[in-house]
Amino acid sequence: MELIDQHTKEIMEGCKVRAKDAGLSFQDETLEYIVTNRDLLEISPKMMIPTLYDYWVHDVEVLKEKGKYELYPGNPYETVINTRPAISFYNDNNPDWMNVMIFYHVLGHIDFFQNNLYFSNTWDFDFAGQALADKRLIARLRTEHGRWVDYAIEFGRAVDNLVGYHDEISRLNRPHKSARMKRLDYYFDIFLQSEKKVSTTEYMKEVDLYNKCRKEYPAAVEEAFFSEVDKRFPEFEAMFHKSLEKREARRTDVLQYLIAHSPFLQKEENKWIQSVLEVIRNTSLVFQPQIRTKIMNEGWASYWHETLFLKDDRIKGHEVEYARVNAGVTSMPRVGLNPYALGMRIFYNLEEMADKGKYSFDFRKIDDANEREKYDRKEGRGKEFIFKVRENFSDFTFINTFVDQDFVTKNNLFVADRRLNRQKMTWEYYVKSKKAKDYRQMVIDKLYHPPAITIDEEKSVDGSLYMVHQFEEKPLVKEFIPNTMLGIEYLWGGPVHLETSEVLNISTPGLPAGIVTGFPIPAPEEPAEPEVQWQRVLYTMKDRKLSKRTV
Repeated sequence: MELIDQHTKEIMEGCKVRAKDAGLSFQDETLEYIVTNRDLLEISPKMMIPTLYDYWVHDVEVLKEKGKYELYPGNPYETVINTRPAISFYNDNNPDWMNVMIFYHVLGHIDFFQNNLYFSNTWDFDFAGQALADKRLIARLRTEHGRWVDYAIEFGRAVDNLVGYHDEISRLNRPHKSARMKRLDYYFDIFLQSEKKVSTTEYMKEVDLYNKCRKEYPAAVEEAFFSEVDKRFPEFEAMFHKSLEKREARRTDVLQYLIAHSPFLQKEENKWIQSVLEVIRNTSLVFQPQIRTKIMNEGWASYWHETLFLKDDRIKGHEVEYARVNAGVTSMPRVGLNPYALGMRIFYNLEEMADKGKYSFDFRKIDDANEREKYDRKEGRGKEFIFKVRENFSDFTFINTFVDQDFVTKNNLFVADRRLNRQKMTWEYYVKSKKAKDYRQMVIDKLYHPPAITIDEEKSVDGSLYMVHQFEEKPLVKEFIPNTMLGIEYLWGGPVHLETSEVLNISTPGLPAGIVTGFPIPAPEEPAEPEVQWQRVLYTMKDRKLSKRTV
C-alpha cells in the first residue's frame, strides 16, 4: 500500500476543483492510496480501516476471501472511509480515464459524509487515528489478559447493533433549550393537552393569553403569563420540575448500561473490559450512519460521477469503455436491488421534478396522468432541492418520501416473487405487483433495522438483568439468541432475561385454521398474505443454560 504518484494526485486535485464548482462541499485535504489485490483482501474484513483493532474473526474472513478470490477474481474500483482527512483506496491497475470517473465518485461520497446530518457524530472525528489508539490499547490488554480480551470483544460485538445511535444524533443536533422555553413547551405541549386534556377552545384561549402578555409585558412576558397560570393551576410548577427530572435522565443502550451498571464489570479486576466495550460501542457508532444511508450515499456518488465525467473532456476516446463500466455499476436489475442504480435514479428524478415545480400543492392535486406528465413551471430549482435532500434524509425517509407511483411507473419497477410449479417441480418467478406502496415496502424491508431493546430496571431484581424487545412485527433471529445471551450473562455477572415476541401460528386465508405453510400456494392469481398470530415469551440465561416460557 502506498500513496498515489504525483501524476495521479494532479488528476484528483483537478477533479476537486470541478466538483466544487458544481456545488459539492468537502475539506480540501484528502489521502489516496494505491492498493494491490492482496491489500484489499487484508483490509476488507476490517471495513477498509487499516488501523482497526485485530480480532480473530478478521483473520478467518481473510482466508475465506482468499479462497473466493481464487475462484472468482474481482475487486472494487475504489473504497473511501469517513475520517479526517478522508482516505480512499484504488486498484493499482486503473487507467487515467477511469481514475477521473472514480475520483468524481469518491468526492461524491466525501461530500455526503461531511454534509449529511446523519453523519454529524463523525464530522469532527479522526476515526483512523482513534482506531489506531484503540488497536494499541487492545494489544496492550492482550499482553495482560490473553484470550479473555477476545471473549470480551466477541461478547461486546454480539450486541454492538443495539447502540443508541438516534439518541446520539438527537443530542448533537437538537438545539439547547433555555429554562424559559422548556417551561413553555411543557405547558402547551404536555400539561394542557396530556395532563389536563383541555378542549380546543380552552387551548386557544391560553394561546391568546400568552400573545396578550407578549404585547403588554414584552420585557417580562413569561413572568406575567405564568403568574396567571399559577393562579388557575397551582400544581403546574411541581409537575414541570418532575418532568425535568425524568427528561434529563438520558436513555442508555444495552452496551452503555452494561458499562455503567454491571456488577461484574465494576470489580477492580474486570474494569479493563469496560475499555474494550467502549471501543466496540464507539466503533459501531461511526459505522451506523453508513449502514443507514447506503442507497442515498451510493446513489449520490453515482449521480455525480456520471454528471461530472460526461462533461469532462478527458472522457473523449473512452466513451464506450466508460459506458460498459458505468452500466455495470448503475444498471437496474429486474429482480433484486442495486443501491447505486436506485439511489441515482431517485436523485435524477428529484432534480427533474423540482426543475419543473412538481413538488407543489398544485401538482399534487392533478390526477390525470397526461397532465402530470406535461406539467412544467420551469422553476429550475432541481440542484438546490437535491442538495437539501442529501443533507437531511436517510435511506428510510428517502425511500418512504420519494418512491411514488410516478417514479415506479417511469422506471418500470415491480416487485417479483416466486411460486412452486408442482408439475415441473421448479420455482417460477413472476411479477407480483407494480404498485408503488409494494415496491417501497420491498425496499424498506431490505434496509438495516436493528431490534430496539431496552432495560427494564423495575424488573431487574435479585441481581438479574431484564431486557425488553420493543416488538415491531419482526422477530429476533432465534439461532443468535443463545450465544448472545450467554455473552451478556458473562458481562453482567448474573441471570439475564429477554422478553420478546415469537410466532404462535401462521394461517393462510382460504385454508383451514392452524395450517402452517412453508411455501407460497401455487395459484394463477396473487397468493393471499398469511395471517400471523404472535405470543410474548421470556428467555432466561442462568448459569449458561437457556430456558424459555410464555409470558
